[in-house]
Amino acid sequence: MKDAAVRTRVLLFAAVLAVVFGGLTGRLAWLMIIKHGDLAQIAERQYSRTVVLRAQRGPIVDRQGAPLATSTATESLFVQPRSVGDPVRVAARVAPLVGVPEAEVHAALTGSRSFVWLRRKLPPAVTDRVKALREPGLGFLPEPLRLYPNRELAAHVLGFEGAAGGLEGIERAWNTELAGVPGKAIVGRDALGREIEAPHTLQAPQPGQGIMLTIDRTIQYVAEREIDAAYRRTRAKAAMAVVLDPRTGDILAIAIRPTFNPNTFLDVTSADLWRNRAVTDPFEPGSTFKAILAAAALEEGAIRPDDRVYAENGSITVAGTTIRDWKKYGWLTFAEVLQNSSNVGSIKVGLALGRERYHRYMKAFGFGAITGVGLAGESRGLLRDPQRWSALSLPTMSIGQEISVTALQLAAAFGAIANGGTLMQPRLVRATFDAEGREVRRFEPRTVRQVISPETARTLTGLLVRVVDGGTGRFAAIPGYAVAGKTGTAQKLDPATKRYSHAPGVLSFVGFAPADDPRFVIFAMLDEPKTERWGSEAAAPIFSAIGREALRYLEIAPHDVPPVQIVTGPATETGAPARVRLVSTAAEIVDADGTRRMPDLTGQTLRQALGVLEPLHVEVRLAGQGRVVRQAPAPGEALEAGTVARLTLAHASGRER
Repeated sequence: MKDAAVRTRVLLFAAVLAVVFGGLTGRLAWLMIIKHGDLAQIAERQYSRTVVLRAQRGPIVDRQGAPLATSTATESLFVQPRSVGDPVRVAARVAPLVGVPEAEVHAALTGSRSFVWLRRKLPPAVTDRVKALREPGLGFLPEPLRLYPNRELAAHVLGFEGAAGGLEGIERAWNTELAGVPGKAIVGRDALGREIEAPHTLQAPQPGQGIMLTIDRTIQYVAEREIDAAYRRTRAKAAMAVVLDPRTGDILAIAIRPTFNPNTFLDVTSADLWRNRAVTDPFEPGSTFKAILAAAALEEGAIRPDDRVYAENGSITVAGTTIRDWKKYGWLTFAEVLQNSSNVGSIKVGLALGRERYHRYMKAFGFGAITGVGLAGESRGLLRDPQRWSALSLPTMSIGQEISVTALQLAAAFGAIANGGTLMQPRLVRATFDAEGREVRRFEPRTVRQVISPETARTLTGLLVRVVDGGTGRFAAIPGYAVAGKTGTAQKLDPATKRYSHAPGVLSFVGFAPADDPRFVIFAMLDEPKTERWGSEAAAPIFSAIGREALRYLEIAPHDVPPVQIVTGPATETGAPARVRLVSTAAEIVDADGTRRMPDLTGQTLRQALGVLEPLHVEVRLAGQGRVVRQAPAPGEALEAGTVARLTLAHASGRER
């Protein structure tokens, strides 16, 4: 009996032990098998940290392969507070080297977190000095540093990179390709608590692809130099220039002022400086838009170049509103309407064309829609449906009001005129390439649509050449080359009065050269300049300056006269026209006895007259437009050193709306 009781108790005890050990075994199996991953991560977080290794960002280069944005290897400083010996001593030694306040460093060293970044992307010299301290708990990880070697050059095109990747421009639009694939590294201790002296790379980062732009660094430099000079000289609110190849739609340059240095993009006074105004900021184009009206009217047969239009002696009343010309005109041919930028004449042509047809061509030229260039924030401008037009809309749109466009839209539209009526999509990226320089993807020029016939484009080009040779665009002339273009002086709406202000608004010029075989379109604009009132005086010289250098750079030989450098100065306070200085290396024209004499320039166009005067190295002052009707000195007079040649051209001054 007693043995049976003992046996029972033993069996019960054994059963309890079996249950206990079974439970422990099950629990251990559950922890080791089911929860292994979660527990391993917890252990790793207690003793180490997995850090993302940023990949080397792909370079951005111009169309010739010249670097515009690059990346270089740097190191970033981190601290593991648990491994720091004396936080006070370490903070005192490290803070002055890395440029961080000592109190901030001390707080990081004594915090509760197991891993803290102290300073990212240190210069190599600073990294070496910190490493020389040999302080426990401090470590470095490699990180690429983005550099823009040309500083402000093409800043609004390139944009910049921040901690989250590309933030503006190409850096933002192509961030996925540029960024590459990040890697991973372990810093701290392993799961057994063993010290890891150097970060252990788990996954190496893969570098990003490079981007080849259509931008030409040389033309970009020239455009920025000239737009910056005009911006400073006129004290304008803003200024920009866009250079585009009409044959392909390639954007060769976008220059914007004010600007910023993408290496120090956070130093700007306002984030507005980062904005690429050429694609984000629409404006009323003013008289430059008369070329679009002309294209539509010529294509539809609503007008012919020699058809005569009565300009009403300078004013016309439509829908109860009187619109005036900058000068009183009587009968003008349509060619003269465009040449002299007559508002009244343009309005009459617009009324003859009609709202439906005009609207159709405006849309066909790309207005009211984004260009598809691929940059963030691109505006489509403003082009309302004809059903929403008032009785005044057609007349005002005929002179470039009540519609807004972007600089890139307008340049692309003139590109269509320049290349025979075909609208090309503006292209900013030519190709992407891998880390070894092998091409990954190429982007070919893209035709959008045929807007006008080649015959109409040739006719309109001839009319736009007359604008420069003898009309409002005379300061855009590039002697030796035929230039086609149109000036614009657009007023702005006064927010207080809801009427157009008389203060200078948007002064612009857009054109192309050489007119017989266009290699570039240039749009130049000054926004609210303080010292100029007319696009003919303010913006046309910018076109000439950029175009002259671009033609030389592209090695395009002049056609009919020797090359001349035109340098225009600001108008005087008395309203005197801007001066033109001629510079040349050609041999001087002299008599047999060495005396230089003034040639007879009567009846010549501005371009022809400048070509004749070019070898004489004289300073020229101009008044009026058209052909030379008076000159001083008189023909045959001797030219002394410092002589100023004064030319008066027919049809008064070149000022226009």
